Amino acid sequence: MKWIRERDALIAQTLAFVQSVAGKKDDFPQLDTAAAPPVLAAEVVAVRAVTVTLEPAQADPPPQVATAPQPLPLPVPPPRMGGDFRSEMQARIANFRKHQERFEREREEYCAATMTKLRAAIRDAGAPPTARK
Repeated sequence: MKWIRERDALIAQTLAFVQSVAGKKDDFPQLDTAAAPPVLAAEVVAVRAVTVTLEPAQADPPPQVATAPQPLPLPVPPPRMGGDFRSEMQARIANFRKHQERFEREREEYCAATMTKLRAAIRDAGAPPTARK
C-alpha cells in the first residue's frame, strides 16, 4: 500500500531530524522503508522521550553539526501609502453600493411586475364567465 510507504518514509525523515538535532547517530536504529515492520506513532514519541532524557546526563558537549547555509529572506514589498489604501477602499465601497442599489432596483421592478400580473389575474378571475376569453 502506498500510504504505508509514505508513512514509513515520514517516520524515517523524523528519525533523521531527531538525530540531527540531538547530534547522535548511533542511538537510533536506521529504518529500512522496504523491509521494516510498521512503526507506530507511539514508538516515535518514545524515541523522542529517550532523546530528551539522555541529553542532560551527558557530560561531553554535543559535536558540531555542519549546517546548510541559511536561505536569504524574501524581499518585502514597501508598505502601501495610507492615501492609496484609503482611495482603494473608497472605490471598493462605492462599487459595492452600486451593486446593492442595482439589486434593489431589480427586485423592486420584479415585484412591481409580479404584482401587476397578479392583479390582472385576480381581475380576470372575478369577471363574469362570458367576459373571459
